[in-house]
Amino acid sequence: MFLNTLTPKFYVALTGTSSLISGLILIFEWWYFRKYGTSFIEQVSVSHLRPLLGGVDSSAPTNTTTSNGEADSSRQSVSECKVWRNPLNLFRGAEYNRYTWVTGREPLTYYDMNLSAQDHQTFFTCDTDHLRPADAIMQKAWRERNPQARISAAHEALELEDCATAFILLAEEESTTIMEAERLFKQALKAGERRDTNVLVYIKRRLAMCSRKLGRTREAAKMMRDVGALTVARSLFLIALACVCVFVCSTDISLPKSATICYTAALLKARAVSDKFSPEAASRRGLSTAEMNAVEAIHRAVEFNPHVPKYLLEMKSLILPPEHILKRGDSEAIAYAFFHLQHWKRVEGALNLLHCTWEGTFRMIPYPLEKGHLFYPYPICTETADRELLPIFHEVSVYPKKELPFFILFTAGLCSFTAMLALLTHQFPELMGVFAKAFLSTLFAPLNFIMEKVESLLPSSLWHQLTRI
Repeated sequence: MFLNTLTPKFYVALTGTSSLISGLILIFEWWYFRKYGTSFIEQVSVSHLRPLLGGVDSSAPTNTTTSNGEADSSRQSVSECKVWRNPLNLFRGAEYNRYTWVTGREPLTYYDMNLSAQDHQTFFTCDTDHLRPADAIMQKAWRERNPQARISAAHEALELEDCATAFILLAEEESTTIMEAERLFKQALKAGERRDTNVLVYIKRRLAMCSRKLGRTREAAKMMRDVGALTVARSLFLIALACVCVFVCSTDISLPKSATICYTAALLKARAVSDKFSPEAASRRGLSTAEMNAVEAIHRAVEFNPHVPKYLLEMKSLILPPEHILKRGDSEAIAYAFFHLQHWKRVEGALNLLHCTWEGTFRMIPYPLEKGHLFYPYPICTETADRELLPIFHEVSVYPKKELPFFILFTAGLCSFTAMLALLTHQFPELMGVFAKAFLSTLFAPLNFIMEKVESLLPSSLWHQLTRI
């Protein structure tokens, strides 16, 4: 009787409301997936509902003893998710700001610039700065967030004396050309002879960058060797060593792992065979020893950072590299391709060899988040860190590629189905009413059949008493 009294308007309202609710859930799920890379419903189910239903809480400590290999893998994952300063970062005034003037886009994120501010305070300030008036002003300038206030403070410090850190700040942020930045760094080098080693190393490293950008590569390489001789602190030495690798193209795999080292080693091995390489000929006769070494080097590089090939092959557009990078992440891939794409283009056939072989790496590591081939498993934290380092207009490269969560597909199908039902019910109310009643009757037919069997088996008096209860 209840089903017979329902009007078509009820079905229109029911299906329309269901479509609206499922559509709102779909929009929220899609936004949450795009922002955080996971499904909100799945996350809530795993984090909150699973422990309530008796599941194992992943955050609870266990008494099982992990092996040394697992402990090493965990420590390696933590270290690989650490954000490092880009040793080849661009000049803010001469490069980043010029990009903003032309495009109206900000190439640096607040998170990236905040990390740089912390680095500057570490490099350029010390406990005795308050004894020198100019350095005391610069100590406050490095903590200033407003760029114009920093530049004004640097000019104020220079009015008192030739201050090396003031020249550094002006070269980095006020100069609009590389030549102007180089002139200011030379003044900083002259004024910084009495400063500590950190300041001198930074000045010479940036002077080498200026020489490289102006085409004086040999001079830049010589400066970087001088930086290596000056460096005392191990952390600064590693930065200088990464820069030297750009110029001398070292293939020593015992060096600290980075995309620059792995892909430069692959390029050097590819250079010996790339000009004569043909995939058709290689498939007929097989790979020679030199070709096999080149392919293995490419596979090694791709496993370390799988984001680089798309930028080298120009399958994905490049942007200005950030001031900090994440090893094995998209930010490191951008920084490498930005400076080294020209080197790959210069070697005949190198990009063709890369194009033919780089995807073969993924057959060796079907589950990269669980087990690697030559390196530790790929860290799962790269996407989140890269989204903080890279500007919002850049589409962050994600590896391994994530499929759409089940609940997004489910809510999309539910929204489409209920919207179609609402439209059909509104256009053909009588016909859809007949279909709805037939569907509900068919749905409840097994229950009616069971009730009839129960009535036939039970005595009528007992059944009468049960129905009264």
